[in-house]
Amino acid sequence: MKNKAVVLLSGGMDSTTLLALAQSQNYECYALSFRYGQRHNAELEAASNIAKQASVIRHEIIDLDLSRFGGSALTDDNIDVPSSSSTGIPITYVPARNTIFLSVALGWAEVLNAKDIFIGVTAVDYSGYPDCRPEFIQSFENTANLATKAGIEGDRFKIHTPLIKLSKAEIIQLGVNLGVDYSKTVTCYSADSAGKACGICDACRLRIKGFEEAGIIDNTRYC
Repeated sequence: MKNKAVVLLSGGMDSTTLLALAQSQNYECYALSFRYGQRHNAELEAASNIAKQASVIRHEIIDLDLSRFGGSALTDDNIDVPSSSSTGIPITYVPARNTIFLSVALGWAEVLNAKDIFIGVTAVDYSGYPDCRPEFIQSFENTANLATKAGIEGDRFKIHTPLIKLSKAEIIQLGVNLGVDYSKTVTCYSADSAGKACGICDACRLRIKGFEEAGIIDNTRYC
């Protein structure tokens, strides 16, 4: 029998690669996305299409309106998405986002009797977010096994981060080998309603650089 896994799916490049990888490892995948008050719905439309094409067992889109708090260029219309790199933790960091997302994934996993949760965090080519670090993932896994009935009874949860040590170029090469069509993904922080990327935000710059370094044609739709 296949093991069940909850896979966090944003509709972007990394999470789409993650889903393909989990399926290649013979997991029965349940995809989880969030409508969290982000600037556009293009990535959720991409996530929905990707989940259907991948024939996941079930895809849930959860409403969590973090724009009510603001504090990030991705959830607050009064804060512009930067078009140039900055030092330190960037304004596109959404406070506690991965902690919130993993907590919801954990709840669903426990109901499904799934012990495996996949999240596409990276710690090589990334924007400096503190909740993408290996230390955070290990800490959350420890919490998951302390805070749940399943964990207390000894059926421990595992948080999988197979992309965490890969560069964007390596992620792209992996995805291509798994048959991922990256033209269907949306990574941009400021994508338009049709899903076309701006080409200048931090997410776009990392994506463009990754394709260049991988030596693979970038079929991303740019404005």
